[in-house]
Amino acid sequence: MDLLPLLLLFGLLGLMMFFMSRRQRRAVQQQQELQSSLAVGDRVMTTSGLYGTIIDISDEASIDLEIAPGVETTWLRAAVREKVGPEVDIEEFDEDLADEVAEPDVIDDHEVVDEAPEEIKPGKQKG
Repeated sequence: MDLLPLLLLFGLLGLMMFFMSRRQRRAVQQQQELQSSLAVGDRVMTTSGLYGTIIDISDEASIDLEIAPGVETTWLRAAVREKVGPEVDIEEFDEDLADEVAEPDVIDDHEVVDEAPEEIKPGKQKG
């Protein structure tokens, strides 16, 4: 009878290890698929949070990223964390924002009152 709890404990431990290793294998496979799908022009984020555009993938172990216009850096392929969306054109975004600010949708019809109601005036307390 003392053997049953011990076998149950080892069985649960083995089951936990099986599921944890399966999850880790899946994560490694997804990372390998990402590394093999990288192409010139892809916008990526590195593990350190740096965004850049891939400009060269000729080496198996490293890639070249353009992190700003004219600024090129070399990174290990393993440092690429994920692909991100396309780059947003800041000038186009600023023009859209300026149009929204220049043409407000809401018209304020409320009358401005300089005097506060009596119950909030300083110095007078109810009571």
